[in-house]
Amino acid sequence: MKPTIPFRAALFDMDGTLVDNSDIHVQAFRFFCDRYGVTDWESRLSNAFGMGSDDIMRMLLPEVVIRNKGLKALGDEKEQIYREIYAPTIQPITGLRALLEQLHQAGIRCAVGSSGCRDNVNFVLSKCKIEAFFDVQISGDMVARCKPDPEIYITAAKELGIKIEECIIFEDARAGFEAARRAGAGLVVGIATTLTKAQILADNLADIVVEDFTEIDLSRVLHQ
Repeated sequence: MKPTIPFRAALFDMDGTLVDNSDIHVQAFRFFCDRYGVTDWESRLSNAFGMGSDDIMRMLLPEVVIRNKGLKALGDEKEQIYREIYAPTIQPITGLRALLEQLHQAGIRCAVGSSGCRDNVNFVLSKCKIEAFFDVQISGDMVARCKPDPEIYITAAKELGIKIEECIIFEDARAGFEAARRAGAGLVVGIATTLTKAQILADNLADIVVEDFTEIDLSRVLHQ
C-alpha cells in the first residue's frame, strides 16, 4: 500500500532561496544610497534581508528623501539597478531545477512567496527559466504586510487551496523563517545563503538545514 504523503505543497522564498543574490542586492544598494548621499546604510541593511521594500527604505533613507520621492518610486529605482546588475550572471541555486522536477513528478504543487516586488519575481523566474514550475506567485506588493508577518505564506497556501500545515517552506533569512513559523508551516527547510548553517541551527530557525538543494533527499523530506 502506498504511504500517505503528509505534504502537498512546497512554498519557496525567492531572494537567497531560488537565487543566491544577497551580494547583488548589496551592490545595488551601494549605487542607490550613493545617489542620495547615504553613507551609514550597510549595518542597517544586514538586519533587513527578507523584508519588504517599503520597510527597508524606511530603515535606510532619511525621512526627507522618502517624503520628496515617495516609497514606491524609490523602491522601483533601486530594483531597476538590481536587475541591470544581475541580468548577465543570474542562475538558480545549485540543485533547484532538479528538485522542482522531482516535486512536479511527486504531485507536489509549488508557489513562490517573496517580499520582493512582482517585477523582481518575474525577472528571476524568467531568467532562470523556472516559471512553469510555480502554480502561484505571491510578491510583496500583493499583500498588506510583508515578512516577518506570515501573510505572504498564508496567502500562497490559500491560493493553492492547500492547508499551510501541509506545506514545506524553503527559506534563508530571519524574517522569512519567522514568517514561516508564524504561518504554521508543516516543515521549514533552511538554505544557508544569507545565514550560515551553524547560525540557522543554533537559533533553531529551521527543521532541516542545507547548503544547497543537492543535499535534499526529497523522499525522506516528504515523509517527515
